[in-house]
Amino acid sequence: MANGTIAFDTLSTSGQISGTAKSVDTDYLASGSAKTTIAGTDAAVLLDSLNVSSGVDEGTGDYKYNLTAAFSASTVNLCNAGTCLGASNVVRTKSADASTTVLDLATMNASFSGADAAHGMTTFGDLA
Repeated sequence: MANGTIAFDTLSTSGQISGTAKSVDTDYLASGSAKTTIAGTDAAVLLDSLNVSSGVDEGTGDYKYNLTAAFSASTVNLCNAGTCLGASNVVRTKSADASTTVLDLATMNASFSGADAAHGMTTFGDLA
């Protein structure tokens, strides 16, 4: 069985979405959308995710997430946006792991010491 190609410029819906916006340009899907989304607990348990297969709690405020599809560049060189639940906690991408298939995160308190916290991260970039 041979695989074929489907080519299109716009995706449309058959009317399940209310309002006037019912299509999206495929350039936006390829270049402008998030490639990973993580919603994790303070034990790296995935509550919701996109392009993430599993999470590992590696210690206080230290989390590693395995990606389903690899990025074309190291995850530390991509655009990441993150947030934490809880007073004054922050999340950042760790620069120690230069992998294209692993997202290594740290959550910290206001003094920048490791602190366990529920967290979320969205990553933008090109997939391999």
